[in-house]
Amino acid sequence: MEKEFIWQLGFISLSGSVITTWGIMLLLTGIAYLVNRHLTLLPTPIQTLMESIVGMIDDAIMNVAPEHGRLIMPFIATLWVFLVIANLVSLIPSLHSPTRDLSVTSALAVLVFLSVHYFGIKTQGLKKYLHHYLSPSPILLPFHIISEFTRTLALAIRLFGNIMSLETAAMLILLVAGFLAPIPILMLHIIEALVQAYIFGMLALIYLAGAIQSQQRDGRE
Repeated sequence: MEKEFIWQLGFISLSGSVITTWGIMLLLTGIAYLVNRHLTLLPTPIQTLMESIVGMIDDAIMNVAPEHGRLIMPFIATLWVFLVIANLVSLIPSLHSPTRDLSVTSALAVLVFLSVHYFGIKTQGLKKYLHHYLSPSPILLPFHIISEFTRTLALAIRLFGNIMSLETAAMLILLVAGFLAPIPILMLHIIEALVQAYIFGMLALIYLAGAIQSQQRDGRE
């Protein structure tokens, strides 16, 4: 996919997707800092909204990984919130979703891949964690390894393909129909962006929970 490089210094090149991604990270960091600085016993509307979002994410995590929900909550919550903002940022004129860039979605997928092993080793220990690759039979080791890479690739391509096709379809419809139907297109964009963020975050959560609880399942068998 062709990229428009905005700034270059030597061998370092920054594309619009990188700039937008950094902007989203700074925005979320600033919001988190300001909300945390102004927490009160009598919640403000913004604090109530933030607490509701955190509560919904916490419920989803606890339903999948109740014993280790607090451990993976920061990572999964941050991933979910980032994806929602990243997928919706294209609603702002002249901006594009960074998740329509395969390099961005690949980086997110790799981050999930590394986090799965990190939390698995952290909770189970290196030896016990690696043992689950030999269960129920050492013969399945190659298939376990292949599945680790294929699901990471699928994560990256799924998000990239859906967001790219969503933006392309919205652009084509607007070019053909003009602004006769902006509201339905806008609603479709918002719903699809939220759905894709939810799917990516839920798959990451399931992968993390599987790695954390793998040895516990083996012990019960």
